[in-house]
Amino acid sequence: MRRLPLTLLAILFLSMPVWGQTPSPPADQAEVIKTLLARIDKLEQRVNDLEGKLACPSPPCAPEAHVLLASMGEPPAIPSAPAPKPAPKPQQDQHGMPVGEQQSPFPTMQIRGFGDVDFGASNEPATTLGSSSASNSGFTLGQFVLHISSPLTTKVNYFGELSFTAQPSSPFTLEVERMLLRYDYNDMFKISFGKYHTPINYWNTAFHHGLWLQTTIARPEMIKFGGPFQPVHFIGVLGEGAVPTGALGLNYQVGVGNGRSTNIARAGDAGDINNNRAWVMNIFSRPRGWSGFQIGGSAYGDEITVEGLHRTRELISSGHIVWTRETPEVLAEFANVRHLDTQTGQSFNSQAYYAQVAYRLPILQKKWKPYYRFEHTRVPAGEPIFDVPLVAPTFVVPDLVQSTAGIRFDFSDFAAFKGEYRNTRRGAGEPSFHGAFFQTSFTF
Repeated sequence: MRRLPLTLLAILFLSMPVWGQTPSPPADQAEVIKTLLARIDKLEQRVNDLEGKLACPSPPCAPEAHVLLASMGEPPAIPSAPAPKPAPKPQQDQHGMPVGEQQSPFPTMQIRGFGDVDFGASNEPATTLGSSSASNSGFTLGQFVLHISSPLTTKVNYFGELSFTAQPSSPFTLEVERMLLRYDYNDMFKISFGKYHTPINYWNTAFHHGLWLQTTIARPEMIKFGGPFQPVHFIGVLGEGAVPTGALGLNYQVGVGNGRSTNIARAGDAGDINNNRAWVMNIFSRPRGWSGFQIGGSAYGDEITVEGLHRTRELISSGHIVWTRETPEVLAEFANVRHLDTQTGQSFNSQAYYAQVAYRLPILQKKWKPYYRFEHTRVPAGEPIFDVPLVAPTFVVPDLVQSTAGIRFDFSDFAAFKGEYRNTRRGAGEPSFHGAFFQTSFTF
């Protein structure tokens, strides 16, 4: 707005030669001067008007001032932001549910997938490998897994896991492996409802159906999918959180829900088969300053009801110690399954454990990771659930001694190739079997 005085001075300067010619200017010059003075008066009036409008009292400046400034070559000032309008009341249907577009960023669904392709060759009969095929070698299409997550609010989250598995009798079977809704009150208390992996040991909650997540090709026999030794899935309510114990880093999980189904390798998805709820407790420590270290224990109780068998009370206790630094990786777990025959009063204890070590080599761009695992399962004779081949052959858990040696090659950040050798003996006095297995696993 400094250009107006400059314009005025320019007009006065141009008029000086006119004033300096004679003391009494001619009529035509007097008319010119009169016209110039009239223009000066108008310009001064415009300047005064603009200065008053640009004072910007509340409410904000009128838009006419910006138009005038722009016409004079000045960049227009940015007007103040208008006051926010109140959000429109969301419309609802007759049931009270919101309709139409909502301003909330929730829900926000994310999907992640996993898959694997496998090849195996072994002199062990295919039926003992969990396959109904007559062949004990060849390619198999592993599980195709989808992880679906969606925050519903800042404290409520949904998570689901679906798996598609190839079967000889049908193209694929679809399973809802996990489906839960969790409310995070704070770090010390979170509560979940739905179906989840039983927090009965470390492996079952750390490594899920996406096999790319784990170092080895297969899970340990004591917690394998479809295995009867420990219940892999649980349907109910689970509370969890951190205990304020400082550097000890103590955490807990407590749940109650449906126990095993009539097929004890499966959970009671459609409802509990008896009026006795199963329960689970897990407590573990992650000491501060010990990156990757965890130690803890779990307990699980249930009552098993299977046609043709006596009612059996089950109590599982387990412990684990792990160090997941990858240089090295150490995993070790032990579980004791106690079955009490309510009719005879006899109790039986079956034990299983594994120890696994791995080390990511510092050479070759850290893509190679050799590993070794030893596992052992012991079931006493006459065990009412695991040793009844005539009544429930699919529940049988034979004594097992197995050694696995292999190597993992991460040829990308999201895909890995694994190869391993297994030496397996099932049952006391039985021969050992040998096998070579390969897997390509990936995530996307």
